[in-house]
Amino acid sequence: MYEEFVATDRWTKQPLECSYQALVVAIATRHADAIDVKFSVGDRAVWIALPHPAWVEYTRQTGRVITDPLAIDAAGHYLKYAIESGLDSGREMYALNVAETLEHVNAVLAEAGRPAEQPVTPRRGEE
Repeated sequence: MYEEFVATDRWTKQPLECSYQALVVAIATRHADAIDVKFSVGDRAVWIALPHPAWVEYTRQTGRVITDPLAIDAAGHYLKYAIESGLDSGREMYALNVAETLEHVNAVLAEAGRPAEQPVTPRRGEE
C-alpha cells in the first residue's frame, strides 16, 4: 500500500517518488527504543522512527500485533502526510510518538477497509 507511492510536495508542487528501502530495529543501530523505516524520497533517504511502545499499546487495545508490513505502511502513510501537508522540511529522520504511530496504523487499516492483508496475529482466545 505505502511501499511505493508518489506524494506532491506542498511547497514546490513537485511530485516525489517514495519507495520503501529498509526496516531496522533501532536498538541495535542507534540505541533507541524504536523501529526505523527507511524510504527513498526523490534523491534522498528519509527515516521514520516508530516507537516500540506503540506495538505494546496496539496489542493492548486490539489483541493484535503490528506486523512489519503494517509498520512499513504506517510509516509510509506518515511520510506522505508530512510531504503533502508541508511538514517535511528535508530532515533525514522523523520520530513519531505512540499516539501518532497508532493514528497512522489505524488510518492505513481504515483505508484498506479491513485489517491489513498481511498476516496479523489473531486476537487472544481466537486461535
